[in-house]
Amino acid sequence: MTAPLVDPFARAITYLRVSVTDRCDFRCVYCMSENMTFLPKRELLTLEELDRMCTTFIGLGVKKLRITGGEPLVRRDILTFFRAMTRHLDSGALSELTVTTNGSQLEKYAADLAACGVRRINVSLDTLDETKFATITRWGRLPQVLRGIDAAQAAGLRVKINTVALKGFNEDELFTLTDWCARRDMDLTFIEVMPMGDLGNEDRVGQYWSLKDLRARLSERVTLTDLDERSGGPARYVRVVETGQKIGFITPLTHNFCESCNRVRLTCTGELYMCLGQEDMADLRKPLRADLTSNAPLEAAIRTAISHKPKGHDFDYSRARPDGQMTRHMSHTGG
Repeated sequence: MTAPLVDPFARAITYLRVSVTDRCDFRCVYCMSENMTFLPKRELLTLEELDRMCTTFIGLGVKKLRITGGEPLVRRDILTFFRAMTRHLDSGALSELTVTTNGSQLEKYAADLAACGVRRINVSLDTLDETKFATITRWGRLPQVLRGIDAAQAAGLRVKINTVALKGFNEDELFTLTDWCARRDMDLTFIEVMPMGDLGNEDRVGQYWSLKDLRARLSERVTLTDLDERSGGPARYVRVVETGQKIGFITPLTHNFCESCNRVRLTCTGELYMCLGQEDMADLRKPLRADLTSNAPLEAAIRTAISHKPKGHDFDYSRARPDGQMTRHMSHTGG
């Protein structure tokens, strides 16, 4: 059971994204419905179970953990889990422990996260306009998030801003956002909106802004050079010659990045999704709880799941409809 995790397409699985809660203190329009029905708390993996699950994956060769939600920092006592993971960083078994957050709780937790060995965080931020921010997040408060970013940088955390490119919403802030990140020495990644969740209230096709177009607009004002580096995620990066700033593009629609996929996603209930854009999943909670003295059933279930990892997703807007739409919300899988 010591062999590394390798999928049917010879991709080594070294990156696990872990959702620790489906709850969030925002209701971003591309991620959640306004009136969400959240899971009963009894269905969630306990913090101890999350520790055991992640420790098992690390033992099978996972080197990077990204903690997500919902909003991970709203989970009660979540620092207990982060503190537990430091032993894997200290031993060298785990190379990186990172977080994706909406920033709302960073003012409170940034220093503690740094003390737990977190060195980099991703903050989801789609606009610097307070009114537009309240609209896109429904419940969000921009000043609170900006204070959180200040706290993160003061704690020594490297901050990367993740911005979902939304047609007709933040197109006019393209240079405002890039310039703001450059001044603060923060990397920036743009993400194409993905067809996930109930489309009854949101027009995903109407929201879709191709990053091919976004990059072309950027190139009208600055010089971009392609970079070979990879951070373990799906982004492709460029360097802005004039400022030295790094900008990433996550393009599941205009450029399928599946050939280099090295990650799987674990939900807060123990479901393992081998692909963000497919419905196939494996229930790992059952083998986790079936034997409290041995991890053998869990390890076997993980290996079986990885053996079914698909070649790629099926997201497609080319026919003016959101083909490949996933019925589950992004918050369920882990953003």
